[in-house]
This record gives sequence, C-alpha cells and structure tokens, in this order.
Amino acid sequence: MMTAKRTFSTNSSQTWDEPTYVASRVPITWQRLPRTDTENNILKPYVPRATSAPSFEQPRGSEKFSTRYHEYSVMQQHCLYWDRDEDGIIWPRDTWVGFRDLGFNVLFSFLAVLFIHASMSFPTRFATTYVPDPFFRLYLAYIHKDKHGSDSGVFDSYGRFIPSRFEDIWSQYTRRSSGEPPRTRMTLSELWEFVKGNRVAADPFGWVAAAFEWLTTFLLVQQRGEVEKEDVRKIFDGSLFFEIREARKTKDGWNKGWGLGGDGFIGGEKVWYIGL
Repeated sequence: MMTAKRTFSTNSSQTWDEPTYVASRVPITWQRLPRTDTENNILKPYVPRATSAPSFEQPRGSEKFSTRYHEYSVMQQHCLYWDRDEDGIIWPRDTWVGFRDLGFNVLFSFLAVLFIHASMSFPTRFATTYVPDPFFRLYLAYIHKDKHGSDSGVFDSYGRFIPSRFEDIWSQYTRRSSGEPPRTRMTLSELWEFVKGNRVAADPFGWVAAAFEWLTTFLLVQQRGEVEKEDVRKIFDGSLFFEIREARKTKDGWNKGWGLGGDGFIGGEKVWYIGL
C-alpha cells in the first residue's frame, strides 16, 4: 500500500519528501508511526466494527465467539464473561468470582472489585437515572458509558472496535528495525510507554484506569516478559476470559501470566501447587 507524501522546498532550491503523517518539527510523529498496510488484510480498517474485533493476522476476529454474541457490541462482549447469569447486570460478586476464576489471588480480586464497581457503576446507571445504584452494579446495556480518557482509543464512544487503532498500538510502540513489520509481542517497558503515550491532560482517573487495565492484562497473559498481540485482541473481545477459565479446569491449567492465585504458573513453569 503506497503512502502519500508531501514535497517541501526551501529558498536554496532543496526539496525533500515526508509522509503525510509526520511533521518535521514534531519528533514524536516520526517515532510513533501508524500502520499503513492494514487495509491489505482488513477492508476499511478505520471503520468501527460493532460486533467483531479483527486484526491484521485475524481479519475475521474471533469468528465463532462474535457469531454467538452477535447481538452485543464488542465492548459488551468484553464484559459478558463477568455477567455469569446473563441478565445484563454485573454484581460485585460476579466480578469477584470472575477474577478468582481467572487465577487472581484474594487481595488482587478484592482491589479489582473495589476499583471497578466504585468508579464504573454510576456511569452505566446515569444513562437512565440520576440515582446511584446502592449495590454498585454495572449495567451491560450502557457499558459504553464507562469508556474513559487516556485509553487506547480502540473502542469508540459507543463500544465499537476500531481495527486501525488496534494495529497502531503495535506499529507505534514495539521496537523494530526500519522496514520491518510491527512485532506481535510487546514487552512490559513497551506497554508502559504505550500507556504513558495515551495520557491526556487533567485526567487522573483515566491515567489510573489505563494503568490498572494494562497491568492486569500483563499479569494475566505475559509469557517470558511479553504479551502476545492475539491474546490482547481476544481480551478486547472478551473471548480469552472464557478460554482461560476452561483451561484452569484442566490438569495443565493456564500457563501464562504470573500465577497470582491458583495455577501457580510463572513464565510458563508451574512453581507451586496450592492456590491463594
């Protein structure tokens, strides 16, 4: 896919070309280059997808999962795992059980419940009433109201998935040689640069929420100090949560993450046999 360029000139008759997505006086635009070949695999990747989460490597997304839950937006699909009785309401207990089933320990699961429900219950309630929910429940029908600032921008304001924004994460923040395609694995330091790079002014809640979300992602799926792009994609659409829960019921368990509460795996190696 060809990249449009601009031609510049000076009074000395010198000319040079720059891609349209960089500005010569803004170095960060040279450092954070968008992916320009996404359309080779995904038709109109800049158009938000309501019910599927495609990537360059998986242009059809999680096909079976998204077909099964085709009546839900991708952001809703991301949360369906926590709605254990499928009534459209996520109680704090649902979140607690969900985190425990993913292998997180008691302390982490407790803190997750406090942060998620204390901060995100009211926006989903505010869509229909000014009265806060006394039980701090989350309402799946309005979960898009929980989109916050300083996030990745992969979800739009209505809970739809934007493929081009997802691809830009890996194009802009994974280290590689010039001319090489974006890597499909990201280190913790690269992930932290990504989180910092999305911060916007006067948004302390967004900064904390983004750090919490991506730290949790790293703790859940890292292997040898890196997260895989496909795992992250399946976290966005929620299908990975179901896979992890089923894997933990087997003898081998879930062999990624840091073993924070049940499986005892650290970097793919089982180091203890008693859950916390």
